[in-house]
Amino acid sequence: MKIPKLYYAFGIFGSAIIIVAYVKWNGLKAFLETTEHAAVDLENQLNTEPSEMDQEVLYGIMFDAGSTGTRIHIFKFIQNSKETPKVINETFRALKPGLSAYANSIDESSQGINKLLAVAKEVVPMELWKSTPLVLKATAGLRLLPGGKAQELLDKVKEIFQASPFLVNDDCVSIMEGTDEGISAWITVNFLEGSLNDPTKGSVGMLDLGGGSTQITFHLSSETILGESSASDIISFQMFNHKYQLYSHSYLGLGLMSARLAVLGGVEGQALKEDEELTSPCSSPDFQGDWEHAKIPYKIKGQKAGKPLFESCFDEVAKILSQKVHKTPEVKDIEFYAFSYYYDLATDFGLIACGNMEAHQGELPFLCMDLTYVSVLLQEMGFPKSHVLKLAQKINNMETGWALGATLHHMDSLHKLQY
Repeated sequence: MKIPKLYYAFGIFGSAIIIVAYVKWNGLKAFLETTEHAAVDLENQLNTEPSEMDQEVLYGIMFDAGSTGTRIHIFKFIQNSKETPKVINETFRALKPGLSAYANSIDESSQGINKLLAVAKEVVPMELWKSTPLVLKATAGLRLLPGGKAQELLDKVKEIFQASPFLVNDDCVSIMEGTDEGISAWITVNFLEGSLNDPTKGSVGMLDLGGGSTQITFHLSSETILGESSASDIISFQMFNHKYQLYSHSYLGLGLMSARLAVLGGVEGQALKEDEELTSPCSSPDFQGDWEHAKIPYKIKGQKAGKPLFESCFDEVAKILSQKVHKTPEVKDIEFYAFSYYYDLATDFGLIACGNMEAHQGELPFLCMDLTYVSVLLQEMGFPKSHVLKLAQKINNMETGWALGATLHHMDSLHKLQY
């Protein structure tokens, strides 16, 4: 079937943009809230809770070792006796590049890890250091490395963690399976939405687009029929004394940065030869630029005149995704949150399209390629072009990634949470 051009490819993504103004406004409001206001809100909240004697203050520290950077999330929780916890604060810091960039210089990775640990020591009260779990989970960046290199990096981080004053165990440092990443993000968004323990609230699905991989996760109701889905995509787990069954699939190598490299004709981890260039089918013929991915520099030039720019870009993206994505028709009936690069791209959407790239290639040279990629990816997953996605960096002032969900799951497994 012949695929319509610009309107069809950007249809789904355009639907999502309906609520971007709302999201951006709420993000701006949150950004402008002062510490004083937050303190007043928290004081009011605590005054309405049961006696402080029934409350416990807990912290959890999660390192996210992603493909483009290493981030620390320090979560503060309060928990009333026999109730699920509430997250009341998050401290976030990030450093670039990602751990995978130190594959050939392992010792250099320690500087960034120690710098982020210093932040944790400032935030967590000293008397709670020994009881505060410290975990690092690596994602696609390390999954794409040869096994030996990845393990050397993990061993170095574990050595640093074990010398710290925080609570660590044998699995404090690990590479996440892609499905674990999706499940943890699903826990985060539904925990923040208040639907994790409330059967009267329908759960929401989760779409995450990272640099090296992308995930889709949603709850399986008793009526859900998944047709040809693999049994490995059906995940059951227990948390907060509840059992959950989810569909979750992760696509390694289909994150935005890895997809860019594939569309340009490059190979992950392979540098260009001298005077070699990658050709962008999504840029005008006179375009020339530089791009760095995983500490490897690339020279890029535009597509020679031939097909219209959009057709060239669309065809190459479709070829990259061909037969690599499972279609799940069930998604058309589920409300989804989309975050990470989905959100970042949405805030830029409308600035340019493939038809007027020349005027904006200096500031946003990959936007045509990225938007085309996201549009085709969503179609391949089974989303109709009229489907509206919720876009968010934060819900209730908390980041919407997988880190909070993974922290809650880890603390639950340690029985740090009591209910």
